Amino acid sequence: MRNVLRAVLAFACLYAEMLAPRHGTLAVPIFSLVFSAYSLCTLLWSKLDRIQGSLAGLFFEMVFFVAFAAYGSDPNAWIGCFFFLYLMMSAVVNHDWGDVFVVVGASLAFFSFVTPSGGDVLRRVVLVSGLLGCTMSYQKRKLQQWLRESIRREEGLSMEIEKARDQERQRIAGDFHDGPLQSFIGMQVRLDILGTILKRDPPAGVLELKELQGLSKEIVGDVRSFLRGMRPSELDASDMVASARRIVEYFQKDTGIAGRFVCSETTIKTAQESGLELLQILREALHNVQKHSKAGRVVVSLEQAGKAVELAVDDDGAGFPFSGSFNLDELDLLRLGPASIRRRVRSLGGELSIESRPGHGAGIKVRIPG
Repeated sequence: MRNVLRAVLAFACLYAEMLAPRHGTLAVPIFSLVFSAYSLCTLLWSKLDRIQGSLAGLFFEMVFFVAFAAYGSDPNAWIGCFFFLYLMMSAVVNHDWGDVFVVVGASLAFFSFVTPSGGDVLRRVVLVSGLLGCTMSYQKRKLQQWLRESIRREEGLSMEIEKARDQERQRIAGDFHDGPLQSFIGMQVRLDILGTILKRDPPAGVLELKELQGLSKEIVGDVRSFLRGMRPSELDASDMVASARRIVEYFQKDTGIAGRFVCSETTIKTAQESGLELLQILREALHNVQKHSKAGRVVVSLEQAGKAVELAVDDDGAGFPFSGSFNLDELDLLRLGPASIRRRVRSLGGELSIESRPGHGAGIKVRIPG
């Protein structure tokens, strides 16, 4: 479309100059003929379009405009006005704002020394359309910068989303490995042993079978807890108190272990992501109590400590294989305590301490920033 419009204007300039009475030089009609031939070639030969879209092409069009406007016939001044409007449109669309400023500035500077054939009318057209073109070009530059920044932000968000997906896959794989998978492996080993026992001592095999039935019930509970942990709809970080209380109630219902929830606050304020992670930590801690502690009672407390949030889980079970109290750095160094809980607390920039009393229970305390 741009090439067609330029060709139409070029032949209009040539036609007007050929019909106008000659008073002196033939330079303008010859220049119009050259420019018309150039416009026709760019219209018919697409490879020349790259030249037209370059700074050299813009400069050539500007030179033709000022020559036609300054030295062309007086009756043809209105064609010069249309040509400058085209020149501004082409410059704004295809060139940087600096090129537009150069074209406008050069045209105004030239006409400040040379009187155009159209007089003040052409000067006004150059001034008004030039200012409008400069404004539009500057706005185009700002929009291009905004678009590039938006693309960079979109790429950054895409990378963050992909990173979050990978982290969630690793978390689910770790949770499944530490939970249901270990129970299935244990049951598989005992089933292999059961075949041997049944051949050698059938009564002992029957007893083993009854124990396996109890183990299968535990596995069902583990899987149910794991699946419940995969349902984020049950978690609501905007109402952490109600969500934590509901988790404790589900735990007590699924395991038969007495659970007590303590919270003096009506609302807990924290970031959405941090709140969801803290609720997942609570779920995992209770799952470990169910699986390993042989506890009869567990107490969960949730408190707001300034901008931070503190979670504590205490049970009266067998405790961890170690004795004493350790912080997060010590637990990582000694590789003690639940690895996935350590990872979660570390990712939140929080604090973790585990106190183990073998034979008398254990306590986990987590503190995360708000």
